[in-house]
Amino acid sequence: MTMSPVTGAELARSLEPLGVAVPSAVPTHWYNLAADLPEPVPPHLHPGTREPLGPEDLAPLFPASLIEQEVATDRYIEIPETVREIYGMWRPSPLVRAHRLERVLGTPARIYYKYEGVSPVGSHKPNTAVAQAYYNALEGTTKLTTETGAGQWGASLSFAGALLGLDVEVWQVRASYDAKPYRRLQMEAYGGICHPSPSDLTEAGRAILAEHPDTTGSLGMAISEAVEVAAKDPRAHYSLGSVLNHVMLHQTVIGQEAMTQLEEAGEPVAHTVFGCAGGGSNLAGLTFPFLGRNLREGTSTRLVACEPAACPSLTQGEYRYDFGDVAGLTPLLKMYTLGNDFVPPAIHAGGLRYHGMSPMVSHAVALGLMEATAIEQDDALTAGLLFARAEGIIPAPESTHGVAAAIAHARTVTEPEVVVIGLSGNGQLDLPAYSRYV
Repeated sequence: MTMSPVTGAELARSLEPLGVAVPSAVPTHWYNLAADLPEPVPPHLHPGTREPLGPEDLAPLFPASLIEQEVATDRYIEIPETVREIYGMWRPSPLVRAHRLERVLGTPARIYYKYEGVSPVGSHKPNTAVAQAYYNALEGTTKLTTETGAGQWGASLSFAGALLGLDVEVWQVRASYDAKPYRRLQMEAYGGICHPSPSDLTEAGRAILAEHPDTTGSLGMAISEAVEVAAKDPRAHYSLGSVLNHVMLHQTVIGQEAMTQLEEAGEPVAHTVFGCAGGGSNLAGLTFPFLGRNLREGTSTRLVACEPAACPSLTQGEYRYDFGDVAGLTPLLKMYTLGNDFVPPAIHAGGLRYHGMSPMVSHAVALGLMEATAIEQDDALTAGLLFARAEGIIPAPESTHGVAAAIAHARTVTEPEVVVIGLSGNGQLDLPAYSRYV
């Protein structure tokens, strides 16, 4: 059975608020760290002229509203009511005291985890997928292309496309496409189309395969393919699940909720916050509201980016301008990078296999406002199992990096303090990653 394409009228109706009640704890605005940074984030550069990008340079890929958010300096940006209504399907996400984990570790630390795995897709990614789909649909775009690693982003954009009436086409890193078939099926269940990357469907993909026919792929390769297709299709835009400023912005609902929930739990201050780091969206979403408070009010919450040792952009990369993709189709971004041609090992945390780091996160690290640590895969997944057996939730392989760093820290704590972990998603569709550790 073939479904009829969504009409313009149907698309317009899908953008109207339903008028349903949204929990008051769901933020009404996104928080923009750019308003509080002591120095502005270096601008993105045109790949040809090497001059700062103008709105017209980004228009072929993004809607005007997202371009405005990319360069915005307002501290708060209002969340459209239609987006808030969709957020209300799972937000506010729970902040949970990890009592059993504390007991297992024998630590005086009070450990909390902010659990984003309650979203329909099972991760934090819908926080920006819904916003990006909304703004694209509002401008008349009918199709979105994107890349995905582990598949949580591809599934999230497919989910958002289903709710807001857009077609979604995804290029998934070959290693994850082969290892995580249920993620592809999840995308298809929402109506998305998923291809392994590199593919023979694009010029970029064919060039990569000609030179490296057995490559396991990379997010940089998949981005090249998705950007190429969007740039050639007048009805399509490209959508990115991490890295760019507007993506960091949308994710700040996580940290805003966490700060309020900690206060309600009688914890006015978090001492240390741990988040896994790949492109930066989960990390930024959790930590940027805390960082903003540090900058405005003089608090001293320690913020730790936890990246895989196999793809250590923050701890071993160079802080410089680089392309966001392999083919050099994207703007040049000032970020910590391992080089846009870096192909990481096919580790289980597919969502953390990106050669660079969000310019805004990179800037925060370069200014000394945030720390970074690299976690070995064995340590991460072992920590994930410890967490699962104590708290009952199997973390996504990406999330285990933050869990591992938090556990290592908690074991050294001698006085009571508050530790917060960003549990960016569940691992229900990533269980093969744990097979050699059980």
